Amino acid sequence: MRKIITIGREFGAGGGEIGKRLSKELGIPFYDKDIILKTAMANRRLNPEQVRRWDEKVPSSFGFAQSLFDFYNRPLDEELWRAQKDAIRELANKESCVIVGRNGDYILREFDHCLNVFVHAGFQWRVRRMSGMMPDTPMEQVVLDVKAADKARKKYCAYYTGKTYGDARNFDLTVNTEKLGIEQAVRLILTAAETI
Repeated sequence: MRKIITIGREFGAGGGEIGKRLSKELGIPFYDKDIILKTAMANRRLNPEQVRRWDEKVPSSFGFAQSLFDFYNRPLDEELWRAQKDAIRELANKESCVIVGRNGDYILREFDHCLNVFVHAGFQWRVRRMSGMMPDTPMEQVVLDVKAADKARKKYCAYYTGKTYGDARNFDLTVNTEKLGIEQAVRLILTAAETI
């Protein structure tokens, strides 16, 4: 049976690293930005540069001039969301995998063989972790980057799913990497994944 693990994460909490370790431990593919590139290739109307520009961003205006029935002239971000959703469902239908970000928990919410995880940590811990990963970046810039990423992800989640970003009720398991560390978080998720 297929085994899908989705990982929602706060910026800097280690969700990507955890996802890669889970993928290696389980011997299954890992997808994060790769999904976006796959989406761009699958949909001829989108090119990789357009995809990178819109990735996990919400339209500046929530109101669109186009008619609801004007299917082919949707704003690019709506087109990207639909194509990305289709790509994630396609992957989950054909193989076991780890999917990081992209609201995978929401997109695959009706999949029985799916473990939805959220990785979080305190703001200062995340800033220190990211600062250590980017030693040439001034601390003030790291703080701004973490705040901006958090804000963008919250807006993106609310806009496309109608859910509150990081709400534990939307996940099967939440892990605090500040308290547990990356290694223990991986072990806990592996144990939980045995049940799906």
